[in-house]
Amino acid sequence: MGKIPQAFRTSQLPTSQFLKNKQSPSTPPQKPYFLTPKNPKKTQQKINNRPEKVKSLTPLINFTSPNLSDAKTQFKSLISTQKNTPFDTRFCNSVLQSYSCVSSFQDSILLLNYMVKIHPEFLPDRHTYHVLLLQSCKSTDDDSLSSVHDALNLMANNGFSPNKVTTDIAVRALCSSGREEHAVELVKELSSKDSPPDTYTYNFLIRCLCRNRSVSSMNNFIKDMREGFGIKPDLVTYTIMIDNVCNGKNLREATRLLEVLSEEGIKPDAYVYNTIMKGYCMLNLGSEALGVYNKMQEEGVKPDLVTFNTLVYGLSKSGKVKEAKKFLRIMAETGNFPDAVTYTSLMNGVCRQGDALGALALLEEMEARGCTPNDCTYSTLLHGLCKAKLLDKAIELYEIMKKGDMKLDAGSYGTFLRTLCRNGRVADAYEVFEYAVESKSLSDVSAYTTLEGTLKWLMKAREQGLAV
Repeated sequence: MGKIPQAFRTSQLPTSQFLKNKQSPSTPPQKPYFLTPKNPKKTQQKINNRPEKVKSLTPLINFTSPNLSDAKTQFKSLISTQKNTPFDTRFCNSVLQSYSCVSSFQDSILLLNYMVKIHPEFLPDRHTYHVLLLQSCKSTDDDSLSSVHDALNLMANNGFSPNKVTTDIAVRALCSSGREEHAVELVKELSSKDSPPDTYTYNFLIRCLCRNRSVSSMNNFIKDMREGFGIKPDLVTYTIMIDNVCNGKNLREATRLLEVLSEEGIKPDAYVYNTIMKGYCMLNLGSEALGVYNKMQEEGVKPDLVTFNTLVYGLSKSGKVKEAKKFLRIMAETGNFPDAVTYTSLMNGVCRQGDALGALALLEEMEARGCTPNDCTYSTLLHGLCKAKLLDKAIELYEIMKKGDMKLDAGSYGTFLRTLCRNGRVADAYEVFEYAVESKSLSDVSAYTTLEGTLKWLMKAREQGLAV
């Protein structure tokens, strides 16, 4: 199955006829009541009485050239030809921002000075200087923070000392340009000047460090901010860090961070435990995932649907299907009723054990409880039936998938093709190929490559007398 699916496209197709040969009566879709106005005439009258939006007559300048002389000429021409049009600070800021997208930082400063000179009504505000700050941070030509310091000094000299918004803009712009080290340096500098980052900026920088820098670099930053400025990580910070090390399959570090949480007096929530549980599932360590669940119980953290689905997935994937099935009852008792993710994970585990008919029984149970299968459910079953050499059942299921316009995943498609060809049903294999392309289950190249490889295998097998 691979990674735990986070979202599934549900199907409207009943499948109990696959097991019982009964066709469920279908009902035409009804229009949701909340889309039907209570009084259509009154509603239409309100629409007709709405005032039309006044179109802005203010002309805009979209600079395409970094040439400063041309930019000055365009702005001067605009001011002189539209004397009766009020050009407020917001408009002038938009002009400066447009030019900053194509020019150098120094030229943007020169244009700003020129705009103030010929248009005295323009009074630069904090946003004006934030435009320049944003440009200085995105500059890839500067190996230092000299341009950023110039922008900050220009702000301060004009009465706008840096605040939390300033810090946030600078950090996000530096990180988006791949300058995480400069972002760390600037945050420390601004923190020392009474402009520390707020929680959102701090955690944003932590997330960027997690993605692009080493764990040690991230830990050093947290230590420096704590010891130097008294800024401590919160639950969100630790959640970001735990998720990062779990994705890197470093469960030892995740466990250490969980202990640090307790030492800090921060109680982990279900999301933290789910994240660690997911990490163990990625390594096929179902027993360890179960241990995380038991720790949740000991700490009094209430599991949610994601907890149970992750646990069922991990246990099923590691071959502990019986233990996974027990959680169906526990889920119902806690008000977290099994959904398509739960049953599909169980079916995957049952099919791995070679019991494809048992997986079909789960399908029947699933529908009896009012849970609708989806593409992933059917693909899992199709793959399992082919592996168990139950070709007739696989074909029946495939026909149901076609009627429901469902997609085939790459694994079930390839297995189904090989099973058909090995049993001499090449024409059916071609039909499956056409459906995979028409339903956009796979790219044309991927679908064709799989079919071509299967037919080459069949040709060699026939030459050696291994296939009919």
